[in-house]
Amino acid sequence: MFDDALSEVRRQAEICNACRYCEGYCSVFPAMFSKREFQDGDLTQFASLCHNCRGCYYACQYTEPHEFALNLPRALAELRHESWKAFAWPHGLAALFDRAGVAVAAGLTLAFAVLFWTASALRPESGEGFYAVMSHGLMVAIFAPAFVLPLFAVAISLLRYWRMTGGGTLRPRALWDACRAAGSMQDLSGGHGDGCNFEDEDRYSNARRHLHQATLYGFLLCFASTVSGTVLHYGFGLEAPYGPFSMPKLFGVPGGILLCAGTAGLAWLKAKADPELGMPRTWGGEMAFVLLLFAVSATGLALYAATGSFAVEWLLPVHLGTVLTFFLLTPYSKMVHGFYRLAALARNANRQP
Repeated sequence: MFDDALSEVRRQAEICNACRYCEGYCSVFPAMFSKREFQDGDLTQFASLCHNCRGCYYACQYTEPHEFALNLPRALAELRHESWKAFAWPHGLAALFDRAGVAVAAGLTLAFAVLFWTASALRPESGEGFYAVMSHGLMVAIFAPAFVLPLFAVAISLLRYWRMTGGGTLRPRALWDACRAAGSMQDLSGGHGDGCNFEDEDRYSNARRHLHQATLYGFLLCFASTVSGTVLHYGFGLEAPYGPFSMPKLFGVPGGILLCAGTAGLAWLKAKADPELGMPRTWGGEMAFVLLLFAVSATGLALYAATGSFAVEWLLPVHLGTVLTFFLLTPYSKMVHGFYRLAALARNANRQP
C-alpha cells in the first residue's frame, strides 16, 4: 500500500549505507548500517525510529542540487505516515483524518462541546464540583468506551507494525531500554548532546527535546491524576472535588502546566521549521493535533481555576469536548507517533545481543 514511499527510502538508504557519514546521529543510522540489504520491514522500522531532527539533512553532501537529491528526513516522514495509515484500524478512519484532519478535529470538538452542554441541562439532584453540573455516571458511560476502544485500535495497529518489521518475542529488558530512550528523548540530542537542527541549519538546540519531554511528562502526570482520582473514588469512597494537596491535584496541576508549555512550544517551533523536511501535506493536521492537546490542558487548568464559579457550567462542556475528541482521534492523529516510536525503539533494542 506504500510501495512508492518504500522505494524512495530504499534508494536513499542505499546511498547513506555507502557514505556512513551520519553514523552517530541517531538510532536510525546504526540500525541502517547493520544491514547489507533492506527488506520492507527494515525500511518501515527506520521510518518509525526517525524523530525528524534533520541533522542528517544539513550535514549531507548529497542533498539538492546534487544529482542524488537526498532528503532523508522527508522520505522517512512520507513512509512513516503512509505506513501508520496502512496499519491503522479501521483503515477508513485513518484515511478520513488524513484528508481533513483539521476539519475533523474542530468539528468533533465543537459537536461534543454542544452535546455536553446540552447534557448538563439534565443536572443531577445532588453533587459537588463538576458533578453538580454533570453526573459521574454519565461521564463514566461516555468516557470509558471512548478510552478503551481507541487503545484497542492502537494495539491492533502496533501488532501489524510489529509483525511487518519482524520484531519477534519482546524481551522485558528491550522494553525497559526503549522506555529509557523515549523518556530521555536521546534521538533528539543530535548524537552529540548539543541538540538537533530542527529550527535552523546552523543552530544546534535542545529546545525541541525539552519541549517533547515537557509534553510527555505533562501528559503522564495528567494521566496519573486521572488514575489516582479513580482509585480514590472506587477504592476509598472519596469523591471529587479534591483538595489542592490531594494526589489528583498534585499530579494534575503541574501536569497541565507542563503540557501547556510543551505543546505551545512545539507549535511555535513547528511554525518556524522548514515544512519541506517533513511532510507538507500533513502539516495542518499535525499542527491541529498539537493545538488540540494544548486545548485539553489549557481548558483543564481554566476549569480548575474556575472551581466554584458560574464559569464551570461553560468550561466543563468545552473541556470534556476536547478530551473526548483527543481520545477518539488518538489512533489516527499524530498522537499515535508516541506508540510507534516506543515500539520502534523496543524492536531496535530487541534485536541487540
